[in-house]
Amino acid sequence: MVRQRPHQPARRRWLHVIVWLSVLALLAAALLMAGAGPAYRWQGISLGKAFNLLRNGVYAATAAVALSVLVLLVSAILRRGGTAIAAIGVLLATAALLYMPWQQWQRAQEAPVIHDITTDTQQPPPFVALRDEREAAPNGVAYPGDDTAEQQRAAYPNVQPLVVNAPAATVLAAVQAEVDAAGWDIAEITPTRLEATAVTRWFGFEDDVVIRLTEQGERTQVDMRSASRLGASDVGTNALRIETFLNALRKRLE
Repeated sequence: MVRQRPHQPARRRWLHVIVWLSVLALLAAALLMAGAGPAYRWQGISLGKAFNLLRNGVYAATAAVALSVLVLLVSAILRRGGTAIAAIGVLLATAALLYMPWQQWQRAQEAPVIHDITTDTQQPPPFVALRDEREAAPNGVAYPGDDTAEQQRAAYPNVQPLVVNAPAATVLAAVQAEVDAAGWDIAEITPTRLEATAVTRWFGFEDDVVIRLTEQGERTQVDMRSASRLGASDVGTNALRIETFLNALRKRLE
């Protein structure tokens, strides 16, 4: 009969304590990261404080990873399969939690520092109905100019006008239907233009959109502009919005 060493139960108790600490660190990370956006969106805290919550959430997630790795090492030494499985679960949950912020970080590294994207950089569709809102916003109403246009062409070559074989009235109806499907708040509709505001899901950032229709005989050219009210960089959001919308509009008109 193999006698158990007296200090082994104490080691196992400490091992369980570390497991619970890793779980608590994971829960803290989830609460901090998930709550940052809604807290700012509901005007509970400033944007700077919201980013601090995100940063602290990442720190908590890092602590959860470090504690889980420690549990795995000690579990291997003590041959404790149960705690090892718990540690692996925490590691997998932490990886899932950090995946979206990691994606955003990757996009931020690759995206140019611009926030106003348009299919027509020479004569961008102007904001008319949303002029007052944009003038009151940090990014303003005017198109930033040639430097932004040059960076856009290099980073987002697929942001191009859409030309369809349909009259402007037909295209406008399809545009409105697509805007409604996207859940954007329409500010104004005219026979050749639609303005709306899109709100991001997590932080509630407001991006303004203007869609311009130009008849070319039996065809209609659709130009689109999407501009953030806040922030030097949109992390590629506006370009993705334009490409996604125009692709959906093309399919709707087929």
